[in-house]
Amino acid sequence: MAYLFTSESVSEGHPDKVADQISDALLDNFLAFDPESKVACETLVTTGQVVLAGEVKSDTYLDVQNIAREVINKIGYTKGEYQFSGDSCGVISLIHEQSQDINQGVDRGSKEEQGAGDQGMMFGYATSETENYMPLALDISHKILHTLAEIRRENKEITYLRPDAKSQVTIEYSDTNEPQRIDTIVVSTQHDPFDKDDEKMLAKIKSDIISILIPRVKAQLPKETQKLFDDQIKYHINPTGKFVIGGPHGDTGLTGRKIIVDTYGGKGAHGGGAFSGKDPSKVDRSAAYAARHAAKNLVAAGVADEILVQVSYAIGVVEPTSIFVDTYGTSKVTLSDGDIAKKVAQLFDMRPFAIEERLKLRNPIYLETAAYGHMGKEPVTITKVFESPYNGRIEREVELFTWEKLDMVDKIKKAFSL
Repeated sequence: MAYLFTSESVSEGHPDKVADQISDALLDNFLAFDPESKVACETLVTTGQVVLAGEVKSDTYLDVQNIAREVINKIGYTKGEYQFSGDSCGVISLIHEQSQDINQGVDRGSKEEQGAGDQGMMFGYATSETENYMPLALDISHKILHTLAEIRRENKEITYLRPDAKSQVTIEYSDTNEPQRIDTIVVSTQHDPFDKDDEKMLAKIKSDIISILIPRVKAQLPKETQKLFDDQIKYHINPTGKFVIGGPHGDTGLTGRKIIVDTYGGKGAHGGGAFSGKDPSKVDRSAAYAARHAAKNLVAAGVADEILVQVSYAIGVVEPTSIFVDTYGTSKVTLSDGDIAKKVAQLFDMRPFAIEERLKLRNPIYLETAAYGHMGKEPVTITKVFESPYNGRIEREVELFTWEKLDMVDKIKKAFSL
């Protein structure tokens, strides 16, 4: 029987994502000036205020207030009427030094023997239904909001947009798990109050989203996916009415509250640990990236059409406590899922330091992950510039999204005789 599946995304101006981006900007600056920094930084944003809290062990000192303000302004919160602006908000720092009790379990005499920064289980997922091996509903949801932000910054075709927005896409699947059509698209976007008549204003927003935004999103997708858009799609555009009050003035934002948006949109599984603001010794983050790297390469190599990889750890212990694989009955090899998991353990070194080295995670690469998903983006090398009144100016060439590289496909094919 056919079924529906839904995923959502939120924009870079959503309060929780503002918090994530500030936390990751702080992390990047710590790692840029001291790659051995241990960071667990949380951010709270609300009307006119930013609160920074957490634990840091680093040889560098940062102007955390200025970093937070730069992030807020770059997102687009630059006007007083938003009740939250990078130039005028208060920034309170409650960051303190990392607990020695935790640190002693992580740092060892040999880096190779570095223990996991926490216990827990992390998941990586991949599916062949999209070119980037991500769930289709989530991929389209991200593209809707990323494109909406581009239109907002262009300020040409739609001139009333504000930074806060959410999207949601529902896809109809066949009995054989093939996408058939897009059933529903939901877009809620913050906007200026540009008409005294609310009904006329909402009608204009709905018309612009359907006639301007959606065609630009559709054009980014492969032809097969474009066929899923038909004239029967149900659109809910700002369904609660006008959306003038938004961002941190409308809702308090906290680091780590959008973990499903950050990963697979409800497909696969999630271990519960957030990513942003955490250095790679925290396996919540690094092992989730490593599990995605393994899952994506396994699907690309043809082991299965859909794969979930779970890895788990005990705090302070070097080796993972388990590795689990689920192919959802889509395996193309004669091995059981348990035997596939054993091969994954042989192919991918899941010790914390090995993950850091393999994926080059002790670099300032994290701000770019903090909006529109940590998975499914294109690996790219860029130059980033960091300036500090205490540390001067440095340029760093870094590789972004190393866990998205298809650099293990040949080894996997050889291991599985594909």
